[in-house]
Amino acid sequence: MTDKRYSMDEALDLIKSGDVMASSGFGMAGMAEEVLTRLEERFLKTGQPRGLTQYSGSGLSDSAGGGSDHLAHEGLLKRIVSAFFGTNLKIGEMILNNGVEAYNVPQGTVMRLYRARLCGDDRYLTKVGLNTYVDPRLEGGKMTGRSTDDIVEVVTVKGGEYLSYDVPKFDIGLVRATAADPDGNLCIDEEVVKTDIRLIAMAVKACGGKVIAQVKRIVPRGSLAADKVYVPGIFVDALVVCGEPEKNHRPIGDMTGYDPTLTGHSRVLATKNGKLPMSAKKVIARRCAQELKPGAVVNLGIGAPEFIAAVADEEGVYERMTLTAESGVIGGIPCGGKDFGAARNAVAMIEQESQFDFYDGGGLDITYLGFAQADQAGSANISRFGSRIYGCGGSINISQNTKRLVFCGTFTAGGLRESFCGGKLVIEQEGKNKKFLQKIDQITYHGKMGFENGQEVLYITERAVFRVTRGGLELIEIAPGIDLDRDVLAQMEFYPKISDHLSTMDSVLFGEGLVGLQRQMV
Repeated sequence: MTDKRYSMDEALDLIKSGDVMASSGFGMAGMAEEVLTRLEERFLKTGQPRGLTQYSGSGLSDSAGGGSDHLAHEGLLKRIVSAFFGTNLKIGEMILNNGVEAYNVPQGTVMRLYRARLCGDDRYLTKVGLNTYVDPRLEGGKMTGRSTDDIVEVVTVKGGEYLSYDVPKFDIGLVRATAADPDGNLCIDEEVVKTDIRLIAMAVKACGGKVIAQVKRIVPRGSLAADKVYVPGIFVDALVVCGEPEKNHRPIGDMTGYDPTLTGHSRVLATKNGKLPMSAKKVIARRCAQELKPGAVVNLGIGAPEFIAAVADEEGVYERMTLTAESGVIGGIPCGGKDFGAARNAVAMIEQESQFDFYDGGGLDITYLGFAQADQAGSANISRFGSRIYGCGGSINISQNTKRLVFCGTFTAGGLRESFCGGKLVIEQEGKNKKFLQKIDQITYHGKMGFENGQEVLYITERAVFRVTRGGLELIEIAPGIDLDRDVLAQMEFYPKISDHLSTMDSVLFGEGLVGLQRQMV
């Protein structure tokens, strides 16, 4: 038995220039914020360590300089490989200014790279990401001109195409837990998601690397029951106690204290959240909810899809479906915004890698994702547009393998103003930015491949509904009160196929009353 309690300086001494690090977390959940904060301070004071490579499965930040943004300094960070950059504003700026080697790969793929290294494999093969910007025949996941190494290639196995990734070797693992005993056994009782804590610790130890765990407290040796130990001490090298837990050990988002309703230790009454005010997003969410079937297993993306859960709650059908999130939560009431990834009254919490096993295996009945751009073939960009650097997150795994897929969002963007009167849509000011384009900035979802794989795919907006066919997008519904030529076709850069049975969206979607989802589900 070895006492693994380290001072912060002693733990930081384990990180050497040129090291490859893997950091656990989902947003601010499960992320070793205090270690990254002190690492940044050391670099600014001493210029060491230098040239680090950072791997993370999810975006690690709070949009306020936390998480991976602590590494956003010339010289400190050489390369970053992550699924999501949307909350990493400083990293995003470095990417725009070509100040770092940056690669964006699917969240599930990052999990599999960890697992492959744990198993001693040097290559990882997958179909996830074929024909998207991750495919080296397009961009290879490269985000900057500095990203010159090819980390993925296309290979053919028994006549089928796969993406083949180099599996990195890790020198350092940064993980987080609630408590530990002096031997390094970790429990995560007050963490709102399991994320990739254990997987990273085991993968790093398989490389002979060092694992640093940030914890809230140290408990006496022998006081942790075996079923409470989430990461055994054999996978941990150094324990550091967080000195400012309200700031640097937040459950998720901006939350500052332990919330038992997010960890499953207590439940809240499933009362309604109140009536949503009328808006384009509510109309979209209502139309999306009409695609739900009783017992459906669902994934909701960030943004417009978040309203679907609120509509389901308002309509009294919330308990007729099971929502899931990439973080590993199953069931319950999902949190949104900066708290996305947590859920109240969750039925279960599993590891990120297990959730993506489920997703990649086709376990989802229906998925709702936002979109920034779409083309005539039904391909979507939800990862990068203009100066906004988001990344794919888990969307490539999810969109490629779900049975039914719905992209949802407003028809145009940038200053769009709309109102609703008498069950009709009124466009008061058109958005400046068209979203249905001849050529999209980046292919996050490949429409033709999805159709050929038998997926049912819809695009739902407040004024029009399309489905993806062999010939591309087909317009099947328009909102009451709008002009087809002026409000739909003139706001697109291509002319879609128009269904012979073009119908009008139900006027009840645009009114103040309920839309009758209970009756529909029964």
